[in-house]
Amino acid sequence: MRVREAHQGTVQSLKVSPDGSRLASCGDDGAIVLWDLHSGEQFQTLRQDRPYERLDITGIRGLSAAQKASLRALGAFEDMSVGGELPALPAERGMTT
Repeated sequence: MRVREAHQGTVQSLKVSPDGSRLASCGDDGAIVLWDLHSGEQFQTLRQDRPYERLDITGIRGLSAAQKASLRALGAFEDMSVGGELPALPAERGMTT
């Protein structure tokens, strides 16, 4: 018997392929992990897209660091090589025009 970690949370279901060579596991994290039963190694992980998967938030203004972190956790990305943060608009600095 081998114990492997692949899911965040509880494993909900296991299914062995008809030829007995592969195992699929499904967990609370929504991922399906495919295993080679002969080697015991994981060979593929299938995941459903998160709500903001591939959303580019590079240069976005008006969001706090916590809000950006939440968006990144939900799949958004920020390209920091583009030049980092843009200067704040006057309204964002508490100034009025």
